[in-house]
Amino acid sequence: MSHYYSEEQDVESNPSMFTYRYESYSLELKTDSGVFSKGGIDYGSDVLVKAFLKDAGSYPRILDVGCGYGPIGLMVAKVRQESLVDMIDVNARALSLAEENKKNNDIDNTRIYKSDALDSVAGTFDAILTNPPIRAGKDVVSKILDQSYEFLDGGGALFVVIQKKQGMPSAKKRLQQLFGNVEIVTKDKGYYILKSVKG
Repeated sequence: MSHYYSEEQDVESNPSMFTYRYESYSLELKTDSGVFSKGGIDYGSDVLVKAFLKDAGSYPRILDVGCGYGPIGLMVAKVRQESLVDMIDVNARALSLAEENKKNNDIDNTRIYKSDALDSVAGTFDAILTNPPIRAGKDVVSKILDQSYEFLDGGGALFVVIQKKQGMPSAKKRLQQLFGNVEIVTKDKGYYILKSVKG
């Protein structure tokens, strides 16, 4: 049985479209079976996008970890056109959809590629965003947090969305250990946006 965090999908394709809006911006997104939040943008992802885009920081190089079919990374790229956004996922179907969505929305400041957590990432970033795959287990989530620290430049920020009941307290504790700081930027319907800045 495959999951949205599996490399290959054994569920039958059943594509659909929806519009994702942020303020005056909109994306037409294609989604499909076997990807995370097939029916439309996940509530937590939307909270993450809003929190990040309201952040005053300047982030020329951004990484979206676990990009799925692309709603977070593509919206950030559309709004912050001066930034270059790398988007990674392990799910081949999700990556294919993200590429298609990038093309259909005329977004050219992104790079989309396959990576298991951050194993295939090159270079460093000013900001990393992730809605981590909670169902993949605590070890996977911890690995993403640990690797994110390594791939941030000094002064760079990690933004994580996580529900309290799905491990927010332990993720917050881990970020405090890694970065020496963690801030709750937003709380919305049980979703927390955690932000840590690398010294």
